[in-house]
Amino acid sequence: MKSAVEQLSTYKSVHLNPKNINTHFIGVPMIIWSAFLMLGTLRFAWLDYQVSAAMILTVVVLGYYMALHLRLALGLVLFILPVLYTSELVVHTSHPFYIAISIFIIGWVIQFVGHQYEKAKPAFMDDLNQLLIGPFFLMAELYFIFGWEKELAAEITPIAREKRRALENKRRSL
Repeated sequence: MKSAVEQLSTYKSVHLNPKNINTHFIGVPMIIWSAFLMLGTLRFAWLDYQVSAAMILTVVVLGYYMALHLRLALGLVLFILPVLYTSELVVHTSHPFYIAISIFIIGWVIQFVGHQYEKAKPAFMDDLNQLLIGPFFLMAELYFIFGWEKELAAEITPIAREKRRALENKRRSL
């Protein structure tokens, strides 16, 4: 498994423009919530409980984040549990899948608008694992805004800029 520094610097390398990052603060939560809603419609009984694919994803993804960086993962717990709860409420309304698809599409449109500012393709196009790093990256950015995890920010930013230079040089040479 790649380290948090490796994952974050790769993601940040195509998320250096503040306008792009700002669009991600809107688009990524929309995508996550809608994905949880879609997965919440996939349900099965376990013992005396109704379990959804979203609940299972929550445990798996939070475990992954905890393995990467415990302090960032704690912030993600505070984000993901309300996402799971609110999406579970909407699962029980009429047409939850249509609601999820609509929000999912809008979230992705916002993401791609952000990447027009960045003039770089989304990180997941080269590495699907980067889809999981989006929320992790935004939590890191939020921590950095609050002045937390300064050492992590100081470590990933120069690596990200170097990776971006390499990407731009590669693109110019093609």
